[in-house]
Amino acid sequence: MAERLVELQNICKSFGNTQVLDDLNLYIRENEFLTLLGPSGCGKTTILRILGGFESPDSGHVMFHNKDITNLPPHSRELNTVFQKYALFPHMTIAENIAFGLKIKKKSESYIKDKISYALKLVNLDGFENRYPDSLSGGQQQRIAIARAIVNEPKMLLLDEPLGALDLKLRQDMQYELIRLKNELGITFLYVTHDQEEALTMSDTIVVMNQGYIQQIGTPKDIYDEPQNAFVADFIGDSNIIPGIMIHDKLVKILDANFDCVDTGFGENKPVDVVIRPEDVDLVEPEKGIITGTVTDVLFKGVHYEMCVMARDFEWIVQSTDSFPVDSKVGIWVDPFNIQIMHKPESEDEKAAVIDL
Repeated sequence: MAERLVELQNICKSFGNTQVLDDLNLYIRENEFLTLLGPSGCGKTTILRILGGFESPDSGHVMFHNKDITNLPPHSRELNTVFQKYALFPHMTIAENIAFGLKIKKKSESYIKDKISYALKLVNLDGFENRYPDSLSGGQQQRIAIARAIVNEPKMLLLDEPLGALDLKLRQDMQYELIRLKNELGITFLYVTHDQEEALTMSDTIVVMNQGYIQQIGTPKDIYDEPQNAFVADFIGDSNIIPGIMIHDKLVKILDANFDCVDTGFGENKPVDVVIRPEDVDLVEPEKGIITGTVTDVLFKGVHYEMCVMARDFEWIVQSTDSFPVDSKVGIWVDPFNIQIMHKPESEDEKAAVIDL
């Protein structure tokens, strides 16, 4: 298992009367692609800025290879940041932009030339040395910003929603490029986004955040298949989140109907939240379903149909390659393995238990 490169220990941060981070603890391993995922205002960019040295925590410590760097300025840290606004110098050529940090470090001309050539090849922009930023597309400018960061040979690259300004096709292309760069460079990536698809596509580890708290840490598959609370289930993809009663181990009551499940340890007759993904809902003949309902909407999404089914005063979202016409009566059946049971939080701010990977 890779060693820990970064540890954030008991980090607190407030802006005025607003507490953004509350006793946050997080570690990041060497050569890991870790994504901070959450809605605007959840604290993810503040974590990145504290790690980069652009903000100071009110309390707590930032450890880098077991060395306390909490009070080190950004230029003294072995990491570089790529922002959403790429901050390229418009009056400088691409070569001059990439060389900027190396010149500050007083590297030799031959060293700088070799590094520029290496970085441009790495981001597939060989031959762009003498062009200016305003002649490049958004995706090309993004690659130059990354090239400028990697020539400094950081141990870690911080990326703050770097694909947010790109159109869908460019974002998808750059997702693959970032994965390739991470694998070729062998450095640690910390990526900040509110885009669930980006997080699920690129990450080794996802940290889901809300209101300054870590809600769950896990692999993309863990986060999607086994959300620890309703916030994570709702934020990561589409979900049917339904109040239920855990009758006993492996049996849950949903909408006054008993559904077999595989979960245990929730007690007997306990209120729970039940998560069922839309793709895991099977629409069958009414007499074959656990409950029955009526199709109210049908949308064609390309690879599947998305339907709304009203059953027992709950609107189910269903995704299927088969479509059922509006107003048709259907049965709803769910495989026990596809029913996820979660404890009901005692309050909206309750922190979920964090998985220590």
